[in-house]
Amino acid sequence: MSPETPAARDTPARPPCVLCFNASDPSGAGGLGADIGALASASCHVLPVTTSVWLRDTRHLHGHHALDAEWIDDQARAVLEDMPVAAIKVGFGGSPEGLSAIGSILSDYDDVPVVTYLPELAWLSDGEREAYLEACEELVLPQTDVLVGNHHTLARWLLPDWEDERAPGARDIARAAAAHGVSVTLVTGMVHDNGIDNHLASPEVVLAQARFERIEATFIGAGDTLSAALTALLAHGSDLSQAGAEALTYLDQTLANGFQPGMGHAVPDRLFWADDDTDNPNDTPGEP
Repeated sequence: MSPETPAARDTPARPPCVLCFNASDPSGAGGLGADIGALASASCHVLPVTTSVWLRDTRHLHGHHALDAEWIDDQARAVLEDMPVAAIKVGFGGSPEGLSAIGSILSDYDDVPVVTYLPELAWLSDGEREAYLEACEELVLPQTDVLVGNHHTLARWLLPDWEDERAPGARDIARAAAAHGVSVTLVTGMVHDNGIDNHLASPEVVLAQARFERIEATFIGAGDTLSAALTALLAHGSDLSQAGAEALTYLDQTLANGFQPGMGHAVPDRLFWADDDTDNPNDTPGEP
């Protein structure tokens, strides 16, 4: 298969198509379920490529089965040869081999903006986690435009030898990511006073920021939601600063309207704007 085959590739699709690499999460909290909900909310057509199958509920991730790299590659190239893609989101890649297949696809479609989200991987064994992060660092980050992740997770990965008494800031993490080819980093979950700071930063400057009030509930799927929303906005042609600010606002609203569907953690309400509890016929769908 050749990435140059589709004659329609240069014709923008409306709604824009977004390719997502992520795990299948039966709880609907994270993975492809989160991607589909957030991207559909932003009027994108989602092309979901399954990289792994999780055994998960809202309390725990009990296990996972990574798909063969060939299956990941075949899924993605089947749709890439059929439809023009406006942006790509990389979530959990399943395995180092899966990340290798994803990296090869990103290389073939290097004109498409790429958002990579690094989830918390504490549930993997030390060896599995180290191999996964090494593959991500070598094969995916050099082709990533925006890296998204929690402050603690990114700092522990990209700045393992940090010795300063102060915690690394968003620009410190962005500089470390830039060393691997990443242009901009969206760092979330920086605890400050009574709020949570989130910064979209390059090594030189903070491009967008938002402070969230602390919410008592513990959420799952927030990172996938934010990174999918950012990818959607880039697919629609928003500039990076605007996309970062709007994606953070969207996440804040999904958390404020979050719900607890089971016996475990809460889940962001990605379609909060569609829950119209008024009888006003003049209300506009999609407006909070």
